[in-house]
Amino acid sequence: MPLALRLDATGNGALGENIRLFPGRPVTSAQPRQRILLSPPQLAGGELASLDHTLAAGWIAPAGPVPEAFEEAVRAAAGTEYALATSSGTAALHLGYRVLGVERGDEVWTSTLTFVATIAPAVQMGARPRFLDATAESWTLDPDILESRLRQAATKGKLPRAVVPVDLYGQSCDLDVIVGLCGRWGVPVLCDSAEALGAEYRGRPVGKGAALTAFSFNGNKIVTAGGGGALVSDDAALIARARHLATQAKEAAPHYQHETTGYSYGLSSVLAAVGLAQIGALKNRVAARRATFARYALRLSDLPGLTFMPEPGWGRSSRWLTTILIDPARFGATREQLRKALEEAGVESRPVWKPLHLQPAFRGAPFHGGGVSGQLFDRGLCLPSGAMTPEEQDRVIDTIRACCRG
Repeated sequence: MPLALRLDATGNGALGENIRLFPGRPVTSAQPRQRILLSPPQLAGGELASLDHTLAAGWIAPAGPVPEAFEEAVRAAAGTEYALATSSGTAALHLGYRVLGVERGDEVWTSTLTFVATIAPAVQMGARPRFLDATAESWTLDPDILESRLRQAATKGKLPRAVVPVDLYGQSCDLDVIVGLCGRWGVPVLCDSAEALGAEYRGRPVGKGAALTAFSFNGNKIVTAGGGGALVSDDAALIARARHLATQAKEAAPHYQHETTGYSYGLSSVLAAVGLAQIGALKNRVAARRATFARYALRLSDLPGLTFMPEPGWGRSSRWLTTILIDPARFGATREQLRKALEEAGVESRPVWKPLHLQPAFRGAPFHGGGVSGQLFDRGLCLPSGAMTPEEQDRVIDTIRACCRG
C-alpha cells in the first residue's frame, strides 16, 4: 500500500498507512477502523478556489491583498479595531511581549495551566516567569491570587511587566476582573486566546479588552490556515509597532535601515488564502463543537466520578476541546487507565495541560496557589472534539462507559 500523509492532532504530518486526510474522506486501509483524532484539520470547501485565485494573481510572500483580507476577517471575528496576521500564534505572543516592553530581568505572570508557548517567548527574551493557579470554577487564571500577588508586588516595587491570562480549551478567563486588577497598578494584559477563537466573554469576542490578544491558526484549531496566528488590539500604535517588528524592523529608507532588530513573522499569502476560506465557517464550527460537547454530556453525565469542564456564567465557550475530569475512587479507573483504553480502541485523547510550574524547564520558578491546576492535570482528559460521525462519537462514548466500574 502506498504511503500517504497523516495529519495528527497538532497539525503536523507523518507518514503512515491507516490514515484520513480529511474528515469524511477515508483512505482505503486493511484496518477495520480509522483512528479518531483529537482535533484534526477540517476543510470548509473554498480553500482550493482561494489558493487558485491567490497563486494566479502571483502572490506568495507575506504581503499583498490576501493577508490584508485575512487580517480584516480576523479583526472582525475578534471585534477589535486592528489585527496583524503572523506566521504562528507563538510569533504573535513574542511580538506582544516586545511591544509591551518586556526586557531581560522583568517578571511576566501567567496561569500555570497552559501550553508552554504562552510563556516561552518571554523566557527566551530573558524574562522571569511567575505562575499563578487556576480556579476550579473556570480552569483559568484565579483573580483572587492575582490580586493578592499584585498587592504584595506593589509594596515591594516589583510589579510584573505583563500579565498573561489564558483562554483555555475554548473558554474565556474572567478578563474584565483581570484587566481591572492589572489596571489598578498599571500592568498591561496580553491575553493568550490561541485556543478560543469564536468563544464569547460577556457577550463579546474573547480577548477584547486586553491591551493585546493572540490567536493561533495551527492545524488543530477550530479555524486553521495550516499554521499562522494573529495579534489583535484596539490600540493602533501597538499593532503598528508589532507590524514593524514582524517585517525585520525595516525603517523608511531607500536602503535597508534598522534602528533595532525584528523578525520575519509575516503570514504568507498561501496560508492566508487558506485561513480566509476557513474563517467564514467559524460560527458553524463553534455550533458543531458545542453540539459534540452536548452529546458527550447527554451520554456520559450519569457516570459516577465523571464531570465536565464547567462553563462559568460570564462566557460562552467554543468547546474547542471537550474535557472531562475523572475521580478514580468513584469512576473505578484512573484518567491514565481511561486514556490507554481509548488508545486501544483507536481513539486519541490527551491529558489536560501539565502545569508549567511542574515542568522541568521552569524548575525553581515561583508558583502561587492551592494546587487546583495539579489536580486538574492528574484527573483531566481531553476527548476527540473535531468533525466526527455519530458512529465515531459512539465509539468514544462506549469505550468510556465500558471503563466505568463505579
